[in-house]
Amino acid sequence: MRGFSKAIITGNLTRDPELRTTPNGSTVCGFSVAVNRVYRDASGEQKEDVSFIDCSAWGKLGEMIAQYAKKGSGVLVSGRLDQRSWEDKTDGKKRSRVEIVVEDFNFTGAANNREAGSSFQPSDADQAANDIPDDIPEGEIDLSDVPF
Repeated sequence: MRGFSKAIITGNLTRDPELRTTPNGSTVCGFSVAVNRVYRDASGEQKEDVSFIDCSAWGKLGEMIAQYAKKGSGVLVSGRLDQRSWEDKTDGKKRSRVEIVVEDFNFTGAANNREAGSSFQPSDADQAANDIPDDIPEGEIDLSDVPF
């Protein structure tokens, strides 16, 4: 049986994205998304929990994210889960990490509204329109359309 891996999250960037170039010349953008969850505990008290999800975006998509996204930007990210393992050079222990390898990326909330603190600067609007791939939907995402 063939496996399937897909993750979709929405939240806010915890820091400015970091763009790096690999030794073979590929570009990769690393960032982390804070995902909030509100729930009621056994006593009925409302609680909030936050998860921090690491993400990486390769190539042109990563370059676009690094150029326009900033700490605090609202984002919707989808992609595949990837687990990396390595041996820590300092203590010799095995380490592993699961992250989302980004396939699609959209700004949400205030990021689409220039008056509300968008990551896009008004002077960059014309250039930004030329840099964004055609297959990325414009406008805000109505989360009530998500079937889960």
